[in-house]
Amino acid sequence: MNELLQAVLNSDEKSALQQLIVLLIASGKQYLLRNEILQFFADYCNNYQKPAYFYYSSSVGKLIHYTHEIILSEGDAWFVIRPKIASQEVWRLNADLSKCELMSLQAFLDVSDRLINRYQPHILEIDLAPFYQDSPSIDDPRNIGQGLAFLNHYLCNQLLNDPQHWLELLFQALRRVQYDGKQLLIGDRISSGRQFATQIKAAIKFLSNRPANEPFEKFHFHLQDLGLEPGWGNTAVRVSETLSLLDRLLDSPQPAILEAFVARVPAVFRVVLISIHGWVGQEDVMGRDETLGQVAYVLEQARSLENELREEITLAGLDVLGIQPHVVILTRLIPNCEGTSCGLRLEKVEDTENAWILRVPFAEFNPEITNNWISKFEIWPYLESFTNDAEKELLAVFKCRPNLIIGNYSDGNLVASLLSNRLKVTQCNIAHSLEKPKYLFSNLYWHNLEEQYHFSAQFTADLISMNAADFIITSSYQEIVGTPEGLGQYESYKFFTMPQLYHVVDGIDLFSPKFNLVPPGVNQKIFFPYTQKEDRDFHQGKQINDLLFHCQDQQILGKLADSNKRPIFAVATLSSIKNLAGLAECFGQSQELRQRCNLILLTSKLHPIEATNPAEAKEIQRLHDIINQYHLHNHIRWLGMRLASGEIGEAYRLIADRQGIYIHFALFESFGRSILEAMISGLPTFATQFGGALEIIESKEDSFIINPTDLAGTAKKILHFLDECENYPHHWSEISEWMSQRILNKYNWSSHSSQLLLLAKMFSFWNFVAPENNVARDRYMESLFHLIFKPRAETILEQHLHKHN
Repeated sequence: MNELLQAVLNSDEKSALQQLIVLLIASGKQYLLRNEILQFFADYCNNYQKPAYFYYSSSVGKLIHYTHEIILSEGDAWFVIRPKIASQEVWRLNADLSKCELMSLQAFLDVSDRLINRYQPHILEIDLAPFYQDSPSIDDPRNIGQGLAFLNHYLCNQLLNDPQHWLELLFQALRRVQYDGKQLLIGDRISSGRQFATQIKAAIKFLSNRPANEPFEKFHFHLQDLGLEPGWGNTAVRVSETLSLLDRLLDSPQPAILEAFVARVPAVFRVVLISIHGWVGQEDVMGRDETLGQVAYVLEQARSLENELREEITLAGLDVLGIQPHVVILTRLIPNCEGTSCGLRLEKVEDTENAWILRVPFAEFNPEITNNWISKFEIWPYLESFTNDAEKELLAVFKCRPNLIIGNYSDGNLVASLLSNRLKVTQCNIAHSLEKPKYLFSNLYWHNLEEQYHFSAQFTADLISMNAADFIITSSYQEIVGTPEGLGQYESYKFFTMPQLYHVVDGIDLFSPKFNLVPPGVNQKIFFPYTQKEDRDFHQGKQINDLLFHCQDQQILGKLADSNKRPIFAVATLSSIKNLAGLAECFGQSQELRQRCNLILLTSKLHPIEATNPAEAKEIQRLHDIINQYHLHNHIRWLGMRLASGEIGEAYRLIADRQGIYIHFALFESFGRSILEAMISGLPTFATQFGGALEIIESKEDSFIINPTDLAGTAKKILHFLDECENYPHHWSEISEWMSQRILNKYNWSSHSSQLLLLAKMFSFWNFVAPENNVARDRYMESLFHLIFKPRAETILEQHLHKHN
């Protein structure tokens, strides 16, 4: 960046930069983000009649496009420049641009605090960098999120460089594999790695003379004589293949061989999925609005993991020993459960043999609160006592420790980190969505937002859990490090200030192999292409069709003047982030869209009085106001009712029957399950450019990627697609088929589960062979928990007690 800055300051473009900074100062703003900066620069280029190339191609244009934040303070301009993904620099330019200086992050955080008059000298600095210094690190930002592939290469190189040492470590790791005290894979007759390698070759030779499909039970005594216990396979050919993979790995270490071998090792039998605040039930009680997607994710993941584990156990030949997988979804028990199953301690997950929902109540403190559902923003005071009680319950249910703990969202991840530290179990984190990047300046103005959101506790919990985790899975690359145009969710934790609380100067190593991209799947029993007529329920379809287009109900707004127009469909909760009101305004402002299409909205509520919080009530009212403003009652159907998953699946297909389209109009979306559901159903889908949808759709020329802040531009894209459909009769069907196949091929639960289990095994092995820094890291996390998080949580508890006394 220094070269680019000098190119500006040592050329005629210096005056342009000065003029732009003067323009920024004149605006009265002191803190500007990238979109505002670009808008000011565009206005400057227009006002000063700069040639077209100047905006993008001039040195100052390039500098501005790399700049993500600007602070104007005491005559200086502080530029936060992001020359490439996952890399940021802070430069200070003085008033006359005679001096340009690379600044420390600490200095930038100080000036940020001064900006809002909350500067505090000698503030606590959180720096996690030392815990990653000696760990393997990814070099190329393009490979961030591919931690498993990196680790496979790294370990194979270690095997090549010091084969005897790593043979011994591999032997020791495999000898630790057991189930309920029963030794698997390697018995006591083998005492060293060298002997183990010899016995592998002997076993392969022995198996070469056995019938391929001979069951393991027929020859297991012979393998026991060689020191090999059950777990290598269920037939002679399976055992031989597994041992041959290992033999090849020892002779010629290659990442593909390592991955294939580890995938066959039966090392995971008991899994805990933690999802605490979400009103976790099945079908009719699948989450509240703020957690519906998370609960559906966890239930489908539990089913898929149990299936994958059962197949692994069978192929390893362990089912004949009575070994079976055990999956537990850990959540909270809610006494005032409104007639749902959320008051049951134990509930079997439907369509599974041994997956369960285990509910543990919050310690009482104040029953008026703890007996009821608690929002994700208010849950923090109850998590430590919940962890204590959950630990006892889990050990009682499993009758031993689990092999893997998976946290979901900030609260579940914090509990996962506490449990995994105590039980010494591999921990996986899944954020789904991090609140910090969703709320602009949420860290800088945390004092003002504390009463409503309690971000001081949440952001601290995030720092603890994401660093304590053995590995983190994300649904998209951008979730980690964003795009060239914007920061990733995890990247936003790299450095930030919580004025008068602490400064984070290095909050997470984005190049750590702990980050792995493992997108979820779709429940294909519920969501499948509209063309699969034989799998559709005709009677259900008739009822849902009537709801979508015709019948009148107190929970339905709008009566279509012409129900045969092409439908535009959207399914979302009513929040400002999901932005359904913005979609209605886009539709209302475009006369041509209204002439050619109807807008069909599916939410869970219709009236402000039904809202659970003021923000939701405000968004519902905003949507009503827009409908009235643009007189949309004859062009819109707004269903404010909770439909079952199967009914929503059929709704997508009914829209596809009419060659409709789906629009996801969120201002930000970490991933977007409804995008997967719509696409697999065969709906051409337009989705927001802000978030993970970019990676789901990956369309040529971004034809289906929209900017929800550009209403006219969005309408133009939709109308262009409609014109293509009318000009080329097969266009809609071709796009429909392409989108459906993309989800079927790339986003499926089987692939997700196999990859997740492979990660669990690999990182468990990594923790075994390189555990040193983890101990120091965990101690640091404990300090953050006890010295920062707990006092913040106790403050929230005092507020709760005060409100209800």
